[in-house]
Amino acid sequence: METLFEKLVGTWTLVELIEVPVNGGEITHPMGEHPKGLIIYNPDGYMSAQIMDTHRENFHQEHWTNATQEGSTYLAYSGPFKTDDEKQLVSHTMYISLFPNWTGQTQNRIVIFKDGFLDIESEKPFTSNSRLVIHKLTWKRV
Repeated sequence: METLFEKLVGTWTLVELIEVPVNGGEITHPMGEHPKGLIIYNPDGYMSAQIMDTHRENFHQEHWTNATQEGSTYLAYSGPFKTDDEKQLVSHTMYISLFPNWTGQTQNRIVIFKDGFLDIESEKPFTSNSRLVIHKLTWKRV
């Protein structure tokens, strides 16, 4: 039987990213209705995730060294990952992160495989726009 680690290995493209309020209410799309994203799980135990709002505006600069921070429309991090087959969790450790507050953190995600898609959910709720929410991301294999 294939382990969770083995099932994850490969490249996945983002289908949907939603925030689901814990106490009910309207589901929102923090990266827009049609975000782009890739998550890559390598057999060496490292991963990389990048997600962007497709309605991002171009920077006024031609080179990244003079660009302003645009963290609310782009998310990127990379680092080692581990899996827990019993709990169906993947843990992402952010070796590097566009959002500097995450650098060095390890965050657990609930993993669900359904109908050829990979669903990854934040394990613990967090506050977004004054609401307690769970992030739910749906991916399909490239």
